[in-house]
Amino acid sequence: MLPNLIIPPPGPRSLALAEKLRRHESRNVTFLAEDFPVFWQRADGVNVWDADGNRFLDLTSAFGVSGLGHTNAAVRAALVAQSGELLHAMGDVHPTELKAELCARLSALTYERWGAGDGKTVLSNSGSDAVETALKTALLRTGRAGVIAFTGGYHGLGLGALSAIGLPFFREPFRAQLRDFATLLPYPAESGGLPAELRGRIEAVIHGGGIGSILVEPVQGRGGCVVPPREFLPMLREVCDAHGVLLIADEIYTGFNRTGALFACEHSGVVPDLICLGKALTGGFPLSACVGLAEVMDAWPVSSGEALHTSTFLGNPLGCAMALAALRQHADPAVAAQVRERGAKLRAALEALRSPQVGEVRGRGLMLGVELVEPGIFPRKPATALAVAIIKHALRDGLLLLADSPTSHVLSLTPPFALADDEIAFVAARLQEYLRFLPGSIS
Repeated sequence: MLPNLIIPPPGPRSLALAEKLRRHESRNVTFLAEDFPVFWQRADGVNVWDADGNRFLDLTSAFGVSGLGHTNAAVRAALVAQSGELLHAMGDVHPTELKAELCARLSALTYERWGAGDGKTVLSNSGSDAVETALKTALLRTGRAGVIAFTGGYHGLGLGALSAIGLPFFREPFRAQLRDFATLLPYPAESGGLPAELRGRIEAVIHGGGIGSILVEPVQGRGGCVVPPREFLPMLREVCDAHGVLLIADEIYTGFNRTGALFACEHSGVVPDLICLGKALTGGFPLSACVGLAEVMDAWPVSSGEALHTSTFLGNPLGCAMALAALRQHADPAVAAQVRERGAKLRAALEALRSPQVGEVRGRGLMLGVELVEPGIFPRKPATALAVAIIKHALRDGLLLLADSPTSHVLSLTPPFALADDEIAFVAARLQEYLRFLPGSIS
């Protein structure tokens, strides 16, 4: 369903809400400007309505969460039914049946499905929590705290995950509170191939001692929708096997069919030792998971009545019920097929854009990025101002877009999976107009 073609300036409710945030929320959290943000009121399918009744086409899936569609009927029904039974339990003391079911289901969809054996899970509340669980697991399993991570990688903002993040903007203000246990190496792009020296650099770091894990996104999200060469993950798997290092796949963003496979690591046939999941796991509730091979996860000691790593809301019954409903849908191969088909159509429409400022269209499935550059400059210079202008102008046309990469010059398109043909055509037509007529554009 297409949105209104022109959205009026922020209405009275939006203006009042913006003022309330200015007064009462930390000024570092929500970006507030004359025509930004949109205050969401409700959502359905691929559409979002704001507090003033305007309708938008969502090309973000709310940070990749709502791939199955906003307010998905089965997920919503599970939430409503569970809310009438139990809102909260004692996840690591007196848990629910739902927690046991979800852990078993995650094992079935990962390591059992991959033919690797049983998987075991630690549930938590955010992607950052899941990554920190994986880092702790690697230390317990190998006795080595060091981790190799990659430039452009985004793994959350907890102090443990922050130490391994590949985006200095988030890390540098807090460096004094961080321990330097991570070594960052370049993340290769598919367009440039796998650098011949990268394996040697990784092995040199490992030979230096203290490395227990390699942490990697199979496709980088916040780093700019970067797809690595097909040989990259298999090479990491070989290195890890050769040196007794654990491979951690951060699939917070890419998991659950976003790239056209249930998990992005499956495109290269690589089985990680640990996989971090979140975002689309529930379709709208703060729940994440670190799932690992049973033999790896058994590095954690048996609980003596006090867990080493836990939280108040571990295995919350509402989130578990929603996750089980979402996973029943994600497990259907037709969902991955839909993403591949819709993604191919969206990508073709984006690749048909005509502008010297489109440097590259990249991504996989319905995780796509349009790189905007200043024409005629090599190496490429990011056209950040144009990307920001497009995002803000798109709001006036009823489109919700984001920009990724360390320089925010890659338009990110991660829509719900049911994006229709007319909606794809609408998006492409608007982007083409912006590339011709917005200030900073060169036609």
